[in-house]
Order: sequence, then structure tokens, then C-alpha cells
Amino acid sequence: MLQTNTQFNPGTLGSSRRTFLVFVSANKWPIATLLVAVALAAWLLARWLVGPAVVVYPVVRGDLVKTVVASGHVESPYRVNIASQITGTVRDVLVSEGQSVKQGQSLVVLEPSELNAAVVAAEGAVAEAEARVRQMRELTLPAAEQAQKQAEANLVDARAAYQRAEDLFRSGFGTKQTLDEATKNFDVAQSQVRTAELQVYTSRPGGSDYVMAETALNQAEANLATAKARLDYATIRSPRDGVLITRNVERGAVVQPGTTLLVLAPSGDTELVLQIDEKNLGLLELGQSARASADAYPDKLFDARLTYINPSVDITRASVEVKLTVSDPPAYLRQDMTTSVDIAVARRPSTLIVPARVIHESTSATPWVLVYRDGRVREQAVQLGLRAADQVEILGGLAQGDLVVPVAAGVRAGQRVRPVNS
Repeated sequence: MLQTNTQFNPGTLGSSRRTFLVFVSANKWPIATLLVAVALAAWLLARWLVGPAVVVYPVVRGDLVKTVVASGHVESPYRVNIASQITGTVRDVLVSEGQSVKQGQSLVVLEPSELNAAVVAAEGAVAEAEARVRQMRELTLPAAEQAQKQAEANLVDARAAYQRAEDLFRSGFGTKQTLDEATKNFDVAQSQVRTAELQVYTSRPGGSDYVMAETALNQAEANLATAKARLDYATIRSPRDGVLITRNVERGAVVQPGTTLLVLAPSGDTELVLQIDEKNLGLLELGQSARASADAYPDKLFDARLTYINPSVDITRASVEVKLTVSDPPAYLRQDMTTSVDIAVARRPSTLIVPARVIHESTSATPWVLVYRDGRVREQAVQLGLRAADQVEILGGLAQGDLVVPVAAGVRAGQRVRPVNS
């Protein structure tokens, strides 16, 4: 029988361990490479099984508003040029540029000395004319009436004397000379009565003398009114409430009628004047609402409404001038301020909305999207509606809550993906 005699040798074990360690040390880089390769393969396998991480966007329901954006400036619907109506020297300027004024408020005062003298002279002329009318009523007319009575009495005496002289002459007891004298006196008395009647008539209201006196009074009163008006013109007042945006007058200046001294922007509605690219002209309609902000106050918005579209196009700029009315302008809004305006040209309330970046072939007749379902992305045809900036209305093909993949994700239909919320 063959016997094997095995003995434990500690020295042999130590030698083997050293041999193993030497082996491992000599092959550490190939092993590390193998481990990295195994890890990479495991990662790639997991990626293949669950797919890459892809940002997805949910289909949401909301209000979609399409706007036309433009810049413009603030302008009053009209401006009032304030000028002097008479020639004069400026004694005082009571307001400054940018000041708010009320209707009737004094703005500029001209030297009134000469105008005051003209008023005094006109008042004297009126007093004289009034005295003439009173004289007609109180003196001339009563005197004429008394003269008429006296003339009528003289006519009665002259008629009686003529009758006696005629009777005596016919009976042969009177002379021709006496009859002729009585006839002459009778004719003179008749003439005096007619003259007295005319004097009474012209002195009464409606008569020529009375009318002339009244006309002189009316003329004097008109001259007085003119003098007072010219004196009133010496104080130039505001025709309306508003803000003075220009001042072109100083003390001591000689002003002429019609020369603009101040420019007033009346209070009330304010307009925003914009230049809109003509390609957007077909989107604009009167009455459309807008939101605006002044560049100086970008965080403060106010409402406006489209009220004017210029019928012609500016060929040099390929633009159309439009105006929006601000019925309740904020206090900080100033003349000629630069503004930014968003005009709402179309609105879809409570509709399905997706970002424009998820639409494939959006300009074709058959647009589509990649929708995430059951761990994979799938191609889905969609029907598009209103497009507003970076959002698109979905009329068919998707439901609220569906997750869609952007075009830039670079994934294919049928591929597994891991959705990541945007």
C-alpha cells in the first residue's frame, strides 16, 4: 500500500502567500480596468433598460393670449398753444414748466396801465351817452310836447282870426290887407304845429333823435366792453386743467398776438402713440385691450385700449401708426415718456397649451409630438390652434396632463426614457 505522508509546513504557507501577493501586485492595472469595464457595462445595461433622463413638459389648461409688442411714447390727444391776444410787455410770469394748472388760473400778466386808461375813457363816454338819453326823456321830449300844445293853441287863435277876416271881407266891411294878414298867420300857425308834432315824434322812443341817442349809448357801451376785454386780455389764463409742458416767455418780453408763450397738455385721456410693423396690421382691431408700462417704471402696469389705426403705411419704416387711449392714466405718466405695450390681438380662454419647443414640423400640415406613455416616447399627431410667443394651443391629439418631449431632446419614437419634470 502506498502511503502519503503529509506534514504542515508553516514556511511553505508563508511562501505561497507571498507568491499570491506578488501575482496580484503585478496584475493590478488589468484588474482595475476589468472592474471599470464591468461597472460601465452595468451602467449601460441599466440605462438601456430604463432609458435616458429626458425633460418633459405637461399639457396644461389655461388662458392663451396672443399679443403684439411695440414701443411708443406718451402723448396728449391734443395740445393747447397759449398766446397773447394783444401786444404788450410781460409784467410777470406766474407759472413754471411742468406745473399743473386749473382752468381759469392766471398764467402771465401784461402791463395794464394803458388798458386801464382806455377803460376809464370808455366809461366816460358811456356816462355821456346815458346822460344824452336821459336828456331826451326828461327835457327834450317834455319841451317838445309843451311846444306842440302852444303851437296848437296859436293855431286855434289864427284860425279864428282868419275866419273873422274872411267874413268881414265878404260882407264888405273888411279890407284885403287884413284878410291876407290873417291868412298868413293861419298858415304860420299850421306850420308851427306840424314842426312841434315832428319834434315830439323824434324825441319819443323810436323817434330818430331818440334812436340816435340810444345808438350812441350802445356804441359807447360796446367800446367800454372792448376796453374791459382788452384789459382782461392783459391777464393770460389757462383755458383748461392740465400740465404746462413748454414755457417760452419771461418777464420784460414784448409779446405779439398769436405768438405761442405756453403749451398746455390738457388733463383727461392720455394717448400712447406706437409704430407697429405692417406685417401685424391684419391682427389689429379697434377696441383691443392692452397692457402698458413706462420704461421709467417697468414694474408698474396700466391698461390701455386701441382707438386709432392710421389708414396709411409709413413706407420708409414699413410700419403703421396706432394710438391707444389710457382712460385712467397713472400719476407718474409724463408727456413724451417712452412706453412698452402688449396689445392682446387674440385670446383663447381655458384651452390646452404646450410649449412651442415640443412641436415637430410645426409649419407643416401634419405636426406631431413625442408623448411619454408607459415608459416610452411615442409619436402623436396633433392639431394646432393659436400660437402666442413660445406657447401653442392644442385643439386635438393630446389631453390635459400628458407629458411631451421637446424636439431638442434627441430621442426617437419607441425609445425608453426617464421623465424629468421641467
